[in-house]
Amino acid sequence: MPDGMTAPAPSGTLLAFDFGTKRIGIAVGNSVSGTAQPLTTINDEKNDTRFAVIAALIKEWQPAALVVGLPCNDDGTPHEMTALCRRFANRLKGRFDLPTLLVDERYTSAAASSVLDEEGIHGRKQKSLIDQYAAQQILQAYFDEPSAGIYA
Repeated sequence: MPDGMTAPAPSGTLLAFDFGTKRIGIAVGNSVSGTAQPLTTINDEKNDTRFAVIAALIKEWQPAALVVGLPCNDDGTPHEMTALCRRFANRLKGRFDLPTLLVDERYTSAAASSVLDEEGIHGRKQKSLIDQYAAQQILQAYFDEPSAGIYA
């Protein structure tokens, strides 16, 4: 399917990524149950290490597709991280030959922080978990509205 087209919803296990220059949060979910869970955070800035961890997770979970959060300004316009996330999504698609979807990630970090607050994890203690919980929010948003996903 050409880049940017609305994607038919993949069925099965999906991995989602909250990409950052310092950390990448990862969540896993299943389209049948329509639920997502935080999985892990990659705390390494080296691409070789990052992609080795991702390769191991893909081998373990055998996802039908990958979902990458696409950050935008509140008004929907792109900012500096938008292009980096698109590049990351394209690299995932190229390396792992899996359908890769982009999903609007506005407000997912705030939602993730709220979930962690509800679980009694506050302030600085959230730092090690916030990215994987944001990835969970990204994947859950996709499950809730599959038509919002576009192919990378």
